[in-house]
Amino acid sequence: MKTIRLEPGEKVYFASDQHFGSPSFKESRQRELLFIAWLEEIRKDAKVLFLMGDLFDFWHEWKHVVPKGFVRVLGKLAELSDQGIEIHFFIGNHDLWMKDYFEREIGAKVYFSKQYFTIGGKEFLLAHGDGLGPGDKGYKRMKRLFTNPLAQWAFRWLHPDLSMRLALYLSTKNKLISGEEDKKFLGEDKEFLILYSKAKLKENPVDYFLYGHRHLPMVLPIREKERQALYINLGDWISYFTYGEFSTEFKLLEYPSKRPFTSEH
Repeated sequence: MKTIRLEPGEKVYFASDQHFGSPSFKESRQRELLFIAWLEEIRKDAKVLFLMGDLFDFWHEWKHVVPKGFVRVLGKLAELSDQGIEIHFFIGNHDLWMKDYFEREIGAKVYFSKQYFTIGGKEFLLAHGDGLGPGDKGYKRMKRLFTNPLAQWAFRWLHPDLSMRLALYLSTKNKLISGEEDKKFLGEDKEFLILYSKAKLKENPVDYFLYGHRHLPMVLPIREKERQALYINLGDWISYFTYGEFSTEFKLLEYPSKRPFTSEH
C-alpha cells in the first residue's frame, strides 16, 4: 500500500484517455494543447498527478526509438516532474508497449497493473481498467497476444514505419481495442468494472475505485454489505474533457469550465 500525505492546499489530480494522435496527429493537436493548458493550471497546487492510461492512441518503445510527435505534452510533463510534482502513469490498452522511457526521461512511475494507494487518509484502488472483471473475452485474448514476450519480440523487429502504420490502423479500426461501445452505460449489473469493484470491496475496505478505459464519466455509489465506496470512471479528453481532483473529497470536473460533471444514464 502506497501512501500520499496531503498538506492543506495540496491536491491530487487524475486524468485518462487522451488518445493523442487519433484520429490523426493534426486533428488531435487542439486537444493536446487544451490538455497542456490544464497541466499548466494544476501545477500551482498539484502534489501528485495520476495519468490513468491511453495518453496516446498508440505508443511503442523500441530499444533506441520512440514514436515521433507529442513533444509539447511530454515537455510539459517533464516540467511538472522537475518542479517536484509526482507523476504516476498506469498503462492502458493503447500503450501496453511502454518500457522505461517515461521513468528515465520524465521521472514518472509506471504501473502495469492495479495498485492500492492511501491518499489523504482515504483508500483508493487505481487501474486503467482494461481486462478486469467478467466478460470482454475478445479483448482479453487480444491482450494476452499483445503482452506475449515472443509476439512483442517479433513486432519489435518490424520497421517502425510499418509497425506504426499497422498499430495505428488497429487502434482506430478494431472494435476489440476501442470503440463507441465504451461510451454507453450498460447498467450497474452489467458494467464489468462495477462488478469487479464490488467483488474487491468484499475483500478490502476501499473508499474509491478509480479507472479510465470506459470513456464514460461516472461517479456511482456502490455497496457490499456493511461496506460502501464510490466507483469512478474518469471519462476522456475526446468527448468529455473530464478530470478528477482530490484534497479531502473526490470531485469529477469538466475542463475548462471546472464545473462538476453530471450525467443521466
